[in-house]
Amino acid sequence: MGFLGHDASNLKVLDCLLRLFVIPLSVASIWLSVSNQQDNSSYGRIEFSNLTVLKYMVGISAASGGYALLTAISLWIRSLVSKAWFFFLSDQIVAYLMVTSLAAIGEILYLAYNGDQKVTWSEACSSYGKFCIRLKLVLVLHAITLCCFLVLAVISAYRVFSRFQPPYVHSKENEEEKEIHK
Repeated sequence: MGFLGHDASNLKVLDCLLRLFVIPLSVASIWLSVSNQQDNSSYGRIEFSNLTVLKYMVGISAASGGYALLTAISLWIRSLVSKAWFFFLSDQIVAYLMVTSLAAIGEILYLAYNGDQKVTWSEACSSYGKFCIRLKLVLVLHAITLCCFLVLAVISAYRVFSRFQPPYVHSKENEEEKEIHK
């Protein structure tokens, strides 16, 4: 009995739904990041273009959303479905890229809320509260997207490795059983 029973189409539907679910999450995190800006009379204006990490996250979100759309479509095209290794490798790569961008956003948020006293950076969220709140929302959306890609990576790994038989383990018990049955 396999994962999700004998019906492999359940796994295919789950895979496709997760890929489609990722697209609006990616679009929302891109929109929130690009439109995020705030003015402060004391310190000036902060916006998307001031933080390289947001540009990186937007690039990863755009790539992952586009990848999710293309792979959701290709799941239903017969010639591409047999490319299980492609899905396995590309799902792994996208998941790892999502981890890096999520870690970068998390670090920026940590510094924005806590600062770094060793290098005399003060916290910024008391001055740019709206910007930080929207950045937290981006972090949450990005984390949900990452979770979806981690599940997709497990599904694609299952598809690849379920084609193979488990390795045969040679042990003394197996030898004894063979001798008994002779």
